[in-house]
Amino acid sequence: MSLKIAVLPGDGIGSEIVSEALKVLEVLNQKFDLNATWQEATIGGAAYDAEKDPYPASTQALVKDSDAVLLGAVGGPKWEALDKPLRPEAGLLRIREDLGLYANYRPTKVFDQLLEASTLKPEVVQGVDILVVRELVSGIYFGQPRGFEEYKGERSGFNTMRYCESEVRRIARKAFEAARLRSNKVCSVEKANVLEVSELWREIVTEVHQAEFSDVELSHMYVDNAAMQLIRNPKQFDVIVTGNLFGDILSDEASMLTGSIGMLPSASIGEEFAMYEPIHGSAPDIAGEDKANPLATILSVAMMLRFSLNRADLAEKVEQAVEHTLDAGVRTVDLADGQTPVACSAMGDAVCAALEKLA
Repeated sequence: MSLKIAVLPGDGIGSEIVSEALKVLEVLNQKFDLNATWQEATIGGAAYDAEKDPYPASTQALVKDSDAVLLGAVGGPKWEALDKPLRPEAGLLRIREDLGLYANYRPTKVFDQLLEASTLKPEVVQGVDILVVRELVSGIYFGQPRGFEEYKGERSGFNTMRYCESEVRRIARKAFEAARLRSNKVCSVEKANVLEVSELWREIVTEVHQAEFSDVELSHMYVDNAAMQLIRNPKQFDVIVTGNLFGDILSDEASMLTGSIGMLPSASIGEEFAMYEPIHGSAPDIAGEDKANPLATILSVAMMLRFSLNRADLAEKVEQAVEHTLDAGVRTVDLADGQTPVACSAMGDAVCAALEKLA
């Protein structure tokens, strides 16, 4: 039976990085009998330009009829003047909510080949392997009420940060389950000293731990301290579980331990659907220049193989191919550090060549 993948290149460098990921899928089909098919659709600014909707009905239908979704990136200054519901980012929030993608897995692994690319000392980052489990469909990004109003005689904007008990329980379970497959440690990050929503978060995570996962080591940390500790001593972390806003910020911070945000994949998973994408944005400043780093998108394909397509064996092959490519000294401009960089397409070709050698 063929595996169906919905491919959403999106905006900016999205089409460039997704093209390289599709090259990898083609090699897996030809050399490893993956038997996957894919169909493209629009999302974000490209979807607005085509259909005046950043998440059109045609895309909704395609993603719900697929085994997995591969996304590039959305956004750009071209669409910033649109009303908020029509902006590219609204399409991204809507697809996450529509598919129920409440658990966002963002791994940060420092490759030995790229130790010098990090701005931190090699002894600080060598061996770092962190998984941020971010709640993705609630919290302040989705809370109501929100908007603008006059308050105390001047303009004001307001948002609501809200979590319900069930939302915290399900993301906590995902984090503890992930930790059992890793180093068996979870650090729950919040701001319980000043936020009621964080008090509830800490209480529920503790309850889930005591009732179902007492074999996993649990610690709690305020978000400001967690941000500092990620730079001071990142190797203390195994799995970090946190809310939507804090997870967005901390995972981007963690990405710089690797030397480039272009190295980090992600998986957004619900009960029925899953979507895979690099954590970086659409980088409109380099769009169309063949400069982007496609490795985060290629590594997102590896996560898709592992979590949605039940081909962990092929996920390992893709990850090995990336390692071999880095061993060979192939670097895009974000990783070059004085070396001669290769183009986005050349990096994709190099990974495909390494993958073919593993066949």
